[in-house]
Amino acid sequence: MSEAPNGTVVTADEAEARRRGLMLVLSSPSGAGKSTIARQLLEQEKPLIDLSISVTTRPRRTSEIDGVHYHFISQERFQHMRERDELLEWAEVHGNFYGTPRDPVEKALENGRDVLFDIDIQGTFQLYEKMRSDVVSIFILPPSIAEMKSRLHRRAEDTDEVILRRLETAVGEMRHWKDYDYVIVNEDLERAFNGARAILQAERLRRERSPAIGPFIEGMVKDLERELGQ
Repeated sequence: MSEAPNGTVVTADEAEARRRGLMLVLSSPSGAGKSTIARQLLEQEKPLIDLSISVTTRPRRTSEIDGVHYHFISQERFQHMRERDELLEWAEVHGNFYGTPRDPVEKALENGRDVLFDIDIQGTFQLYEKMRSDVVSIFILPPSIAEMKSRLHRRAEDTDEVILRRLETAVGEMRHWKDYDYVIVNEDLERAFNGARAILQAERLRRERSPAIGPFIEGMVKDLERELGQ
């Protein structure tokens, strides 16, 4: 326990606990394994990290749960949120709107919790504009184009036409790798996951995310000066 010059007493545990959370963004072209890495991070890092749950205007599918997969809202409600700057990022996809509510993310960060975003490049850029200092971004790549195509075919979720469209989209996506803080090539899933987890753990220790570390260190300096009779 140390007393800062202003009289505030801060312990080592308090300095660590009063960390500001971060926004961990994962982006990638289709077939890079981003969703698998995101799922493993949520499993291994709970309860310190939450998945950002988007709002959407599209109809709920029978397999989806409101508040778990998405928050399903009306077009009018979405427009209201957008006009009042209540969304950190948003996009229109096939006539439906998707967005990230600002309030739950800011509350999580203030309470020292991290928020995971599985979003595209345009969404990442919007987060940069709103809260760049809180964002840690990772761009995930497949080891080769041949492996990317193989993974897309193995998923057996899309037609050949859709897969071709995903590959065409990947050309533009991959050109933005320099806009991300970190890049991981997912050749081996375990190694890629460990890399993403190491980034998360290191970023949690950044000086800027620990507002109480300054008073804690100043208090220790004051204690040491007292010991030395200075």
